[in-house]
Amino acid sequence: MTKQQHTAFTAPHYAASTVGNDILQRGGTAIEAMVAAAASIAVEYPHMNGLGGDGFWLISEPGKAPVAIDACGTAAGLADSDFYQGLDAIPSRGGKAALTMAGAVAGWQKALEISANWQSPMPLQDLLATAISQANWGIEVTQSMSDASYKTFDDLAGDEHFGQFLIKGKALKKGKIVKLTKLANTLQRLADNGLNDFYHGDIARELAADLEAAGSPIRLSDFNQYEAKVVTPLSVSTSKGTLYNLPAPTQGIASLIILALYDRVVSQGNNDADMVHLLIECTKQAFIKRNEYLTDPGRLSVDLNSFLSDEALDEMAANILLNKALPWPVEAKLGDTIWMGACDNEGRMVSYIQSLYWEYGSGVVSPQTGIVWNNRGTSFSLTPGHLQQLKPGLKPFHTLNPAFAELNDGRRISYGTMGGEGQPQTQAALFSRYVYHNQPLDKSIALGRWLLGRTWGDQSHNLKVERDLNEYVGEDLLARGHDMVVVDACNELMGHAGAVVLHTDDTTEAATDPRSDGKAFAQPYTSSGEVQ
Repeated sequence: MTKQQHTAFTAPHYAASTVGNDILQRGGTAIEAMVAAAASIAVEYPHMNGLGGDGFWLISEPGKAPVAIDACGTAAGLADSDFYQGLDAIPSRGGKAALTMAGAVAGWQKALEISANWQSPMPLQDLLATAISQANWGIEVTQSMSDASYKTFDDLAGDEHFGQFLIKGKALKKGKIVKLTKLANTLQRLADNGLNDFYHGDIARELAADLEAAGSPIRLSDFNQYEAKVVTPLSVSTSKGTLYNLPAPTQGIASLIILALYDRVVSQGNNDADMVHLLIECTKQAFIKRNEYLTDPGRLSVDLNSFLSDEALDEMAANILLNKALPWPVEAKLGDTIWMGACDNEGRMVSYIQSLYWEYGSGVVSPQTGIVWNNRGTSFSLTPGHLQQLKPGLKPFHTLNPAFAELNDGRRISYGTMGGEGQPQTQAALFSRYVYHNQPLDKSIALGRWLLGRTWGDQSHNLKVERDLNEYVGEDLLARGHDMVVVDACNELMGHAGAVVLHTDDTTEAATDPRSDGKAFAQPYTSSGEVQ
């Protein structure tokens, strides 16, 4: 009897999940499925991600160490203190906010090069076809997109080029249809001419001209010099297995510290309130290290792996008390993005994140291409001597960090979320519930969550707890000294999480977040590649 293989795909928008799953059903690799879905979700969720943003990949082949792709942009050659003379801070919107190169498309290209070593590649035309059709025929406005439209209207509606994200000059309402024909044309040109056109062809020249006209420091030379890089992921071993995440400039180190610390203190807990409290306290220890040391890889003062040593973790764990909360806050990090996961019929898995940073990024829309540019460079500081001081060629701090784990029992898990400051926290919540407390995968994601710090433009640094979680742990958390507020249940504030699991019998699970517009697929294949 032929051993049956299974595939899985999950994304926070059902259209992206559908196209990713379709590529897998046609025998495509997990990477090819992810590129197709990345293009699709750039169209369907344009407020959260796009070709003008960044991406990070974690790629796993069975029996091999995972590899990572850093596809985040560097600061433009002209992005220095002179360019921002007279300003105390980098503006959050407009041309001066659009100061880092977009790496996402270069990341697609780098990942597809890896995929081509696995098997004969699918044509790029096939991978981008659905996204092109979606942009041409129009996308249906989701509640998430409508909320973002109203939230950003006062800041962005005055720019005539942003008009493609409005209807008759007004904010978008749920259920309306928006056509992105310029973006469709750009995607078609990439399909015809290759992804390299984004950095070395006509698209690069058009983007450079449009960005300069908008007041950005980015020039054509910045496009020509950019390249996504394959990097070695950070990893830590726990009692449950080996966990992987992205190195600097992402906060992947924080995600790994949280779960490595929880592995040390989980035995102290006896109930749900203990679990939540301990994870929050682990988060505080991780964020203290992150905020003190994390910066561009070239100017790190420490080896981030040192924080994952037994000695360092034991020292941090000693600061965690079961019945008392550490006073907070520290500096919080904003952010917004999408996460997607895939597993193909050879057991190859991908954990991927793509982002513009804030909703609609800088708000700068290239009139010739329809591409929205990111504002990730606002993570830089204009203060001399600051850990994140702006300098040409450096990478800004990134909240983005796709996660992957290989468990001792043979399961392999691709997981992640959007949500800025909340990303490591949500990763820890879903992972701990599923792996340590044996909750079903979908329930591990859907159950009430918490968020320490601020996200989505919120200015408060306290602990936010969803109402359904508050009902059974709230009083206990308050008694331990947490500065806490209650927010609505199933709140988008908590991010859009997802996960894909490959079991030792080659069966798969996939789950998406009820807080998103997502969908998850887990499909069996016969040896001929036909869906059962």
